[in-house]
Formats: sequence, structure tokens, C-alpha cells
Amino acid sequence: MPDQAKPADRANTTATAAAAQAASAAEATQPAGATPEEPVVSAAQIEHAAALLDAGELVAFPTETVYGLGGDAQSPDAVARIYAAKGRPANHPVIVHLAPHGDPGYWAEHLPPEALRLIDAFWPGPLTLILKRAAHIPAAVSGGQDSVGLRCPSHPVAQALLEAFSALRGGHGGVAAPSANRFGHVSPTTAQHVREEFGGTIHVLDGGSSDVGIESTILDLSRGFPALLRPGHVTPQDIAEVLGEAPRLPDGSDATAPRASGTLKAHYAPRTPLALLPFEALEPLLAAREAGERVALVARVSRAGHWADADGVHFMAAPEDPHVYARELYSLLRALDRANVARILIEKLPDTIEWIAVNDRLGRAAAAFEAQG
Repeated sequence: MPDQAKPADRANTTATAAAAQAASAAEATQPAGATPEEPVVSAAQIEHAAALLDAGELVAFPTETVYGLGGDAQSPDAVARIYAAKGRPANHPVIVHLAPHGDPGYWAEHLPPEALRLIDAFWPGPLTLILKRAAHIPAAVSGGQDSVGLRCPSHPVAQALLEAFSALRGGHGGVAAPSANRFGHVSPTTAQHVREEFGGTIHVLDGGSSDVGIESTILDLSRGFPALLRPGHVTPQDIAEVLGEAPRLPDGSDATAPRASGTLKAHYAPRTPLALLPFEALEPLLAAREAGERVALVARVSRAGHWADADGVHFMAAPEDPHVYARELYSLLRALDRANVARILIEKLPDTIEWIAVNDRLGRAAAAFEAQG
């Protein structure tokens, strides 16, 4: 009579099958007309990355928002490795990423009806929900708080990895994953950005460029009402249409709000000093430059005027569409860091709800240099 398979062998077989199925789906969702240069992640690469996560190691992987630096969300040691690699404060929570077939109820104390409606409307996608944390989930993933941030990414490579890892954990695997960069720096939207941050110290799955380009919307449901903690691609209007009520917007007065990823005043900053001002306030700075000083200017073409062609001004046209601006923002800031300029001057965007997410990221980037001004 043949020996029965060991539990570990069965788990590995299940994970391999999940990796193959998910990676096949990931390859099938490559854009039509993709060129050979565009990355395709294989089932073997997914299986290897899931095994690394299972062993407590870190893996950087693509999502539709930005690249994440992932570790086993139920392992305090793995979460501690994330914090150490990023230089991130231990009380600053990370978001748990779930597979499409994952159970958010395993991670939360309970799922209110509002959460279920939002999950149905926006998952997989760039919406993180803050809920009361289940008692068996380690507090390390929440920065010691009694809440937990959950989301299900839509990027096919992320889904393949999460499905394979979840299979190793009986369907309850979750990956804690803040952005794959040094704490406070510009988030990565390509695998190369991750390598620039960490060199060869982190295993990276290359899934091409992130389509959304900025971090997920974070909505708090842990206190009995919806409150926007971080704006993103899913807008307050989108949320209101599903819930029948508008979420509270961040205005600095919500003293009981849980801490959440990317909500510190200074964040997402390049290394080059950056100022964010209305264009009429940028012009005196451009005019007062010292001889030979080279600066970058990011503004709408309709406002830039003669400064777009001025000597010593490295001009980059700001996208007129908020979604395009969001998608290109972090690559733009990284490019300007390499442009050999003394300062980056960025035109402040319209103070309207359509621009809330990009304004949020630019405002936090500029705040990193306000004390130096």
C-alpha cells in the first residue's frame, strides 16, 4: 500500500497548483500586443516567492497601486523584518493584502454591512478598509492598535502570489505589505525602483509598471462611521454612492482616528528639496535664482509661459488629468531626483475633490522640506 503524502508535501503540492493556476491567469491578463520586453511572471517564480514568504522572508511584488514589500502578516518576526528594512517606526501599521478568495472575516473581529458592500463594489482594487482586528491576529501588523487594514489588490501578479501563499496556510494566508521603499521616500511603481532602494537584498517579482501609481484609498470603518484616512483612486464620491453617505474627510481634527499607512505629515518625499506653491508664488522663486542655479519646474503648460524654455529651468509638463498625474507622479519625482537640480518647484493643483489624492501626496512630499525653508 503506498505511503500517504505527508501534510507538508500536500501543502506544497497545493501551493504549486495554486501558483501554476494563478500565474497562468497572470500571464493571460498581460496587455494585448505586449512586447517581449514586458515582464511575464512564471508559475515557478510565484511558487518560489510564496515559499520565501512561508519561510519568513520578504518579497517585493507589484500591485496596481505601487510595489509592496511583503512578509507573512501573521508572523511578528516577518513584520519586524519589514520595519527594519524600511526603517519604519514600529507603531506605524502596515496593510494586510488578501487573495481574491481570502476571507476578510478571518482577520477582522466582525464585518459590518458597510464593509461587505464596499468589498463587493471595489475588491479586488485600490481600497483598504480599517476594521477591528480579530483577537488571534498579532498586534505587530497594526502597530499595536486594535484595528487592522485589509485590501485585495487587482494586479494579476499580486493575486497569483497571494493565492499561492494562502494555499500554504490553509486558505488564510495574508501578506503585510507597505510600499517597497525606505520609509518616507518616494514609493516605487516599477521593479527597478525597488532595486534602487534595496539593491539585491530583497527578492523582487517584476510585474511591470503599476497602473494606478499611488497608494490605495484608506477608509476607516472601525468606529461606527466611514472616515477617509488617506485619499486614493477610489474617491469619496465612489464610496458615498455605495454607502449612501459621504465619508468624513481628513481635516486634521479627527483625534480618535487610528494610525494608518502613509498619513504622517511628511512622506513620499524625493531627496531633492521640493516646494509646492501656487504658480504666482513660484514665479518670484524662479526669478530670484542665483546665477548658475538649476531648478526643476513642474507646472501645467497653460501656466508655465516663458519659464518652460528659460535657461537653468528643467521644465516638465504636469498632466492635466488627475488619474494620469497620479500614475506618473512617483516616476516623475524619481526622475527629478536624477536631474541634477538644486530644487524642485511644483505648481499647486486645484483644490477640488478630483485632485485630492495627488494633492495629498505632493503636500506630504513638500512637508518634508518645510522646516528647512
